[in-house]
Amino acid sequence: MLDDFFEEAELEMEEALDSIRRELAQLRTGRATPALVDGILIEAYGAKTPLKQMANISIPEARLIVIQPWDKSVLPDIEKAIQKSDLGINPSSDGKLIRLSIPPLTEERRRDLVKLAKKIGEEGRVRIRRLRRDSIESLKASEKKGDIPEDESKKMQDDVQKLTDKFTQKIDDILKDKENEIMNF
Repeated sequence: MLDDFFEEAELEMEEALDSIRRELAQLRTGRATPALVDGILIEAYGAKTPLKQMANISIPEARLIVIQPWDKSVLPDIEKAIQKSDLGINPSSDGKLIRLSIPPLTEERRRDLVKLAKKIGEEGRVRIRRLRRDSIESLKASEKKGDIPEDESKKMQDDVQKLTDKFTQKIDDILKDKENEIMNF
């Protein structure tokens, strides 16, 4: 029972970490990455479809994203969706594929992106701490009911704290890497 409890807490914290990674990957850093266009939905065939399911996305250069739709008839829909997105990049099309040229970032924009990244990181830390609190409350409730002995509960609470520290450190490392990427590319 206790092993399942610990594994569940670790799994939930891992999901929180993955969520942070996805959010940070969508921040525009001046470097082309497919994650920049991952969240774009295309209105085509009567439904909203993610761009990555409608086209091949490649990065031939550090500041260029090339989108090649499998069906050329949706090219205008893809262009329109990119223009409506919050990317702030104008697509250029030659009738077969779309090129997104990533402009270099200004120093002010870089600082703003670092602030945003730190905010995302803090939200992740809060989520991890909330998971820790819920886990510890659950352990204390089990202890009160008599399901687990007090010493075992204390040991598990310490383990949950160590797990929280480990995931908080991972968030800090991810943030440090992202800040470096934003400021130095």
